[in-house]
Amino acid sequence: MDVHEVSRLRAGLAMFVADVFASIPRRDQRARGECYLRGLMLDGRRKSIQPMAERLPDGNMQALQQFVNQSPWDPLPVRQRIAQRLTEVIRPEVWVIDDVSFPKCGKASVGVARQYCGAVGKRANCQVAVSVHAATDTASCPLEWQLYLPREWTDEPDRCRRAGVPDDVVHQEKWRLALALLDALARWQLKAPVVVGDAGYGVSTLFRLGLQERGLSYVLALSGKEVAHPEDVEPHRPAYGGLGPPTLPRYRTPPRALSALAAQAGAARCSEVTWRQGSKGAMTSRFMVLSVRPAGKQSLAAAQEAGGGRNRWDGVLPTQTLLVEWPQGQDAPTGYWISNLPAGTPAADLVRWAKMRWRIEHDYRELKHGLGLDHFEGRTWRGWHHHVTLVTAAQAFLTLRRLDPKVQAPARVSTRPSTHSKTC
Repeated sequence: MDVHEVSRLRAGLAMFVADVFASIPRRDQRARGECYLRGLMLDGRRKSIQPMAERLPDGNMQALQQFVNQSPWDPLPVRQRIAQRLTEVIRPEVWVIDDVSFPKCGKASVGVARQYCGAVGKRANCQVAVSVHAATDTASCPLEWQLYLPREWTDEPDRCRRAGVPDDVVHQEKWRLALALLDALARWQLKAPVVVGDAGYGVSTLFRLGLQERGLSYVLALSGKEVAHPEDVEPHRPAYGGLGPPTLPRYRTPPRALSALAAQAGAARCSEVTWRQGSKGAMTSRFMVLSVRPAGKQSLAAAQEAGGGRNRWDGVLPTQTLLVEWPQGQDAPTGYWISNLPAGTPAADLVRWAKMRWRIEHDYRELKHGLGLDHFEGRTWRGWHHHVTLVTAAQAFLTLRRLDPKVQAPARVSTRPSTHSKTC
């Protein structure tokens, strides 16, 4: 977005800032927030504080540094108000659980470690954050964020203290962070319509059970290697021999990989489903829906607990709905999703929700390349969460502009870094 476009938006931006930053009591701090948002939206190769300050007439670098890195304003009420406004307008069909990585040099930036980095497709030195996004086929926005803190950080309290990590923050697996974010959104009186996510979350039985306990519906990707029994297989209770504890019911055959169950059902069971219109035409493939009984130690333990304990359980594992994508001409399926929605749920709905995860790639493209999500150069916990909150606010403002029927030309930021250095 060039200097003239940003100037035209200043009145609307001031009203937006007055609303979403209302929890920040000081007027000068709110003004710094509005200034930072303009810097994020303005074209420029880097969206770190120094180059943004140089492009803005009121861009006091020291003041912006203090506002982002040291000022004690709470970002949670800001993100809460953004989430409330955006969900009212977007009316999302799904909430997408995901994580995003930020390649880094050195070891001082909070949460940085050598771990899998999606941005480069391999293990690398990076930060990782878990996020929840509200999405439809036409719009999306992040609702909540949390920086992932590797165990090597929590094992070094002094290191955490230097980075300003709060004392109550402990190491948690990413799926636990995702559940905590959903709990935070629930406290904000927001509830997910359907939760979707990639196999990094879908393979976690404990994550799926956590969603179930919260009364949330989900459609989560799997790898196909997970094991299950067919729906029609029943457990058998061997005759009691008279000695020792009673014999427990069990399935006669071991569980099989989901890929094997899909192959047994056969490609002929698939039907064609179109889930949206892409830039090159209709997005269409072939799918089947199966009912299966997920197995494995965690599924077994959860079923026993739900059945009143190991000795009272009837041995029946609960059913789940399995969605399988098997494109025409392929020798084997190419995608698997598991859902706690009823097996009678229309396949077209399951497919649309499963595939709607693509929308957050648009979010990340705009957030990173257009608004500088990964340009933050600070090292502290507070600074990182302030920065992502401000980037979220900038994207929310632009999204609301695009969806406003009174706005003739949707406001957009370029997702290609500019070499221009303009001031406004």
